[in-house]
Amino acid sequence: MKKIVFLFILTLIIFSACEKDDFCTKNPVTPNLVLRFYDTNSRGTLKDVSALYVWAEGKDTIFKNVITDSIYIPLNSLANETIYNFSKGNVVNQFTIKYTTQDDYVSRSCGFRILFNEVSFESNTTWIKDFTPKALTTIDNQNTAHVQIFH
Repeated sequence: MKKIVFLFILTLIIFSACEKDDFCTKNPVTPNLVLRFYDTNSRGTLKDVSALYVWAEGKDTIFKNVITDSIYIPLNSLANETIYNFSKGNVVNQFTIKYTTQDDYVSRSCGFRILFNEVSFESNTTWIKDFTPKALTTIDNQNTAHVQIFH
């Protein structure tokens, strides 16, 4: 009988010491900036960019010679500005994104993600003729396009 009580207590101690596993199921990704390309003459029509190269200032190329009507690009969470170069053929357009960052606590298992607030955009408009909007309140997801670029 003492052995049964001892085994029961030992089993109880072992199982009470275990912690519930923590898995991040919320996908708390720091959002990327989503850009969609449109025809400048027909503003509601998506238009592919051919031979598109994209790279951040001082970094490696993210997109090399792609044909697409939308891209997503990361923003530097350790700075208040990210400068991207968009090359179409031999013409380079510089696109500057300015923002403030905010840490957003998701959970113990997921940790933090970064939100981008007070976002503004500037462009030297070479092959990019226009873009909207010129500013955003926040970038907190990457489910829809943030900026429409007309070329």
